[in-house]
Amino acid sequence: MIDHVRDLASVRDATDRLLTAAAKLNNDSTAEPSRLPGWTRGHVLAHLARNADALVNVLAGRPMYISGDARDSDIERDAPRPLTEQLVDVRESANRFEAQAEIPADWSRTITMRNGVTDSASNVPFRRWIEVELHHVDLGIGYELEDLPEEFVQREIAFLTARFSGNPDVPPTRVTDGTHAWSTGRDGEPEVTVSGPASDLLGWLSGRRDGSALTAEGGLLPSLPPL
Repeated sequence: MIDHVRDLASVRDATDRLLTAAAKLNNDSTAEPSRLPGWTRGHVLAHLARNADALVNVLAGRPMYISGDARDSDIERDAPRPLTEQLVDVRESANRFEAQAEIPADWSRTITMRNGVTDSASNVPFRRWIEVELHHVDLGIGYELEDLPEEFVQREIAFLTARFSGNPDVPPTRVTDGTHAWSTGRDGEPEVTVSGPASDLLGWLSGRRDGSALTAEGGLLPSLPPL
């Protein structure tokens, strides 16, 4: 069962970790490339702030973004700002998200995300936790997939394998770290078993690693569609 209160506490902890680490940067380093193609570290920080505000909209029953173009232009506008402005924005937007989440509401209600994706409101805090943890890694400042909380890694693998389930372009696949196992891809008996450390499985599923550290049995390592 999803515990949105516990997930909100995890978001708060993850945000504090990210801000503490990012505070060691400077204006020059925020203008340097992040690990996301085409984005600087400033883009990543700007996206984190605007995503928090977008999730405020979701919880309040408003469209997540005015449009895809508006989302992209807001990030481009905010990316070049000085580090101090970036950090203040990430913190203040995180506070706005937390304040919205504290308003009494029906957490079982259905909300609408970007591109018309629907979900339970109770999953929104975990979605925000995903943003903060993975984009902390994307900053490329010493926080790696291996540093992510174990609970987060297991839940994010489950989230991503569920996302690819039923996809006709992904063969029926069993994913395992040796202790836990998940199924993904189109329906049918697993054709391929992909195994390896949980951090590398998460990296492959999220498009952050090429899967070269994983073992594929029964076929080639499946090619996953972009998220």
